[in-house]
Order: sequence, then structure tokens, then C-alpha cells
Amino acid sequence: MAGKFTELAIDCADPRGLARFWCAVLGYEVREEDDGLVTIGPPARPGDGDRLGPVPPLLTFARVPEGKTVKNRLHIDVSPTDREQDEEVRRLLALGARHADVGQTGEESWVTLADPEGNEFCVLADRRP
Repeated sequence: MAGKFTELAIDCADPRGLARFWCAVLGYEVREEDDGLVTIGPPARPGDGDRLGPVPPLLTFARVPEGKTVKNRLHIDVSPTDREQDEEVRRLLALGARHADVGQTGEESWVTLADPEGNEFCVLADRRP
């Protein structure tokens, strides 16, 4: 039996604020909120508990005292589903993302951004359902 990827934990200074940003990016909603800990996931639909197929992972934001200091070793890739990459990048910048330089050459098919707390993520070129 193999494990299933169900959750990604992200350390941050402002769990509520970062959760709001990622809810807007992914179309997620807050699932649980506790002091210093917020978990978000896709909107629940009737019968989801019985799904056997892939389940999008939850994101959990946990307050930590230290700030981010170096490039992430693990990051999220976002694939636009209903617009082109440049439109999605503009939308994410308006939500509070910013361009991030992690050594790109300019030949990449993706765009590297950072969330409001500086965590890098990529916006892929291909639209995926």
C-alpha cells in the first residue's frame, strides 16, 4: 500500500492572510481555522468523501516565529484553467503576488512569482482542466 498526498504545510507569519491569498488563487475555501493554523481546500461537494480518484491536497498555513530566508526547496505550480498564462499572471499580481527571481534564464515556459510572504510558485503555460 502506498501513501496518498493529502496536505501541504506552509510555515508563515500570517496564516489567515496567506490562506485568503491562496483561496483566491486556487478557488479554495477555509476548511478549519484555529489559533495560528488555517487549513484550506477545494469546495466540498456532495459525495466527495466517497471519491476514489485523485483528491487535490489541502494547504495548511501554520504561524511560525522565524521569517523566510532562502529560496523554497518545494513549491506550488499553478496551471490556469480558464485563461491564458499572461492573464493569470496579471490576476495573481493583482491579488498580491510579485515577480520572483530564482535564476531564470528567460527561456522558461513558466512564470515565477512569490506569494505575499515570499514563497515562490510558478504559473505554467498550459491550461489544464
